[in-house]
Amino acid sequence: MQQATEPVFETNDQRWNALVQRNRQADGAFFYAVKTTGVYCRPHCSARRPNRRNVEFFLTWADAEHAGYRACRRCHPQQPSNPSPIPETMARACRIIEEAEESPPLAALAATMGFSPFHFQRLFKETVGVTPKAYAMAHRARRFQESLREERSVTQAMYEAGFGSSSRCYQNAAGHLGMTPAEYGKGGVGQCIRHAMVRCDLGWMLVAATGRGICAIEFDDGPDRLRERLAARFPAAELQGDDPELAGWMERVLVALDEPGRALDLPLDIRGTAFQWRVWRALQAIPAGSTASYAEIARNIGKPAAARAVARACASNPVAVLIPCHRIVRGDGGLGGYRWDLRRKQALLDREAARRDTPADSRPETAS
Repeated sequence: MQQATEPVFETNDQRWNALVQRNRQADGAFFYAVKTTGVYCRPHCSARRPNRRNVEFFLTWADAEHAGYRACRRCHPQQPSNPSPIPETMARACRIIEEAEESPPLAALAATMGFSPFHFQRLFKETVGVTPKAYAMAHRARRFQESLREERSVTQAMYEAGFGSSSRCYQNAAGHLGMTPAEYGKGGVGQCIRHAMVRCDLGWMLVAATGRGICAIEFDDGPDRLRERLAARFPAAELQGDDPELAGWMERVLVALDEPGRALDLPLDIRGTAFQWRVWRALQAIPAGSTASYAEIARNIGKPAAARAVARACASNPVAVLIPCHRIVRGDGGLGGYRWDLRRKQALLDREAARRDTPADSRPETAS
């Protein structure tokens, strides 16, 4: 009796379909590379899907590297395959929890992932370290934390985060904020904000961070105004300048300026409403060398009538480059606005367009 044939990935159409479906059966059959980022990946890589016109296919990872591409730091295509889909499945479950307005019931979440509630909860805790309920509670508290500074109202932030009552909110606040909600909203009381500045071809750049991650990346024509803006944003926080520990992060941001589209796995600690976060995630999905309009982003997040609110969310972005609000333009192609000066926005777009149009084999080599 003849055995069933395995899936075939001989044509570029077959390979593209496997890429779109993140088909793990295609793992090892081919690799794909993205011209705009200079990175090659496995077919099932969880990175955002590229435009097909920017994709090249290779039979081996060595062929991709010979063509000038570097290995993806997310799927590690040059390493032996890991056949277990569980971590990726649990990562998808985490994203569902994070994007839900209310915590999804365990049974519904388990069914979406294709497991029984008991089996799903066990796998989730083994992979993530906490139960789905605990993860949802922690995320809700973090969302409340992010809303407080922007909303300037404890009540508004409370309901924005999904707390059903003020008592539940205050019961959780001390453990997650380290202070009452009102105290947290008063300009970062008790926080230590480390920052460093450097001169680059866009002027002066400031990178600031809390103990959790980067909270600000800003540009200006001089260092004094950058310090003033940071102090105005965190008036009650302790500001520590010239922090040597930020040198590595600063260097990676500078590399991102020189190599648009390069993957940056830097932690963020920024405040935003649930709507702002949806907009910011949509901005991060725009490939380097491409742009989108405010209306397109509004449609992408399921709020087609919210183009003006999208523009306000872009203007509220505290982290330049890592959340690339410079890739948003008006519907007629005009630059629109940019909180760090339109000439910088144009320079960033010109740089990304130039890299997009430069063949991978003619780009200068850089250390991974």
